[in-house]
Amino acid sequence: MGSILIKNGLLVTMDRERRIIEDGGILVEDRKISKIGKMSEFSGVRADEEIDAKGCVVMPGLICSHTHLYGMLLRGAPLFAKIKPPTDFMQNLQWIWWPVDEALTHDDAYASALVGCLEFLKTGTTLFADTYSGPNSIEGVLDRIGEAVERIGIRGFISFEATERHSREEGERGVKECIRYIEKVGDKGRVRGMLCLHASFTVSDDLLKLVREKANELKVPITMHTSEGLVDVYHNLERYGKRTVERLRDVGFLGRDVVLAHCVHLNDDELKILAETGTNVAHNPMSNMLNAVGVAAIPKMIDMGIRVGLGNDGYIFDGFENIRAAYLLHKVHYRDPRMMTPLQVLEMATIKGAELYGVDEEVGSLEVGKLADIIIIKPDVLPTPLNAETVYGHLVNTVDGDDVQTVIVDGRILMRDRKVLTVDEDEVEAIAQRSAERLWDRLKEVKPELDRIR
Repeated sequence: MGSILIKNGLLVTMDRERRIIEDGGILVEDRKISKIGKMSEFSGVRADEEIDAKGCVVMPGLICSHTHLYGMLLRGAPLFAKIKPPTDFMQNLQWIWWPVDEALTHDDAYASALVGCLEFLKTGTTLFADTYSGPNSIEGVLDRIGEAVERIGIRGFISFEATERHSREEGERGVKECIRYIEKVGDKGRVRGMLCLHASFTVSDDLLKLVREKANELKVPITMHTSEGLVDVYHNLERYGKRTVERLRDVGFLGRDVVLAHCVHLNDDELKILAETGTNVAHNPMSNMLNAVGVAAIPKMIDMGIRVGLGNDGYIFDGFENIRAAYLLHKVHYRDPRMMTPLQVLEMATIKGAELYGVDEEVGSLEVGKLADIIIIKPDVLPTPLNAETVYGHLVNTVDGDDVQTVIVDGRILMRDRKVLTVDEDEVEAIAQRSAERLWDRLKEVKPELDRIR
């Protein structure tokens, strides 16, 4: 793999000092950043490829801390217009998502991962954490997803979302699929496995304890939806006499390697538990708005030292749209324009996301020795000057995913000047569209999935 020299850029490093370097350069050698600084320090430095980033922002690739790649296949789906609109989160699951889960195939998993990763690439996300849910396509499905991620060339944690919604045996099969894939791929490649549970209201204490035990043994992250809707809270109160996070603590589930998605309906006692156990949170503002579940107490979590990353929950894949949503949502929710700074939301989308999954020594910032996951952005419209003082504001308020010009992952250029170099975009879209049409055919008679929850 050849060396790359990025010249004359405005570098947003997201390093420990959050340095911004004007007229900066980055040298990439052997997949890693070997030199970074002002261009005056690069006299005589040459590389196999040189990229002039004058007038551009150069920053670490975005990190999506929680997604469902298969959500891509429901974009614009007309079939749900034929059912009675769900009135709350639980009906969304029963009437839409659980029937979709039942209909998914291995080919759907591959197609959605392929097109989802393509959209991530084109809009600047270089690392994601995905959970797949398909009770009729469990064994071997992570191989198909991993194949698609490898083909696009970005980086990902992937998992099967284990649930006991139908049976205890179904939950065990989901966990076994995660373990099989984790052991197959190891912890050094671009695509890695992790453990995943759906939510506390669809799993037993026994399954929670099993996954905790396996995470300790395999040294991998765990992720789970937590208190996204009130059903989670009510279920735990009615069955266990505890709120969601209290139950998770009492079974020994929580810890530094756990990423809880959503965490909308947590009280102050639960937030304190998260802080005390070092448990992480993946915030999904646009999905939470779409599902009308409420607003997570993200500013309070940050103040308490809880690590928070930014996800999309399978909804909008443009990371800059999610950054903007996180920036604005809490201002209007608290009726306080001071809530959330540009730097805070950019941290959530980069270095904090890396911290959630324990890879912050590898990616998440531009620093010597880290893997070269880099994006170069040139705003299409720039109404005010772009410099060290204005760049955070522009990244949050001006930039869209379409402004990402060049993407480098693992020291390899995957997109240059908006041209994707790893796949034929038309072919990927055709694969996804054929898969979506077949899935929609299978879903023409959508029936609510009303299985008993645990």
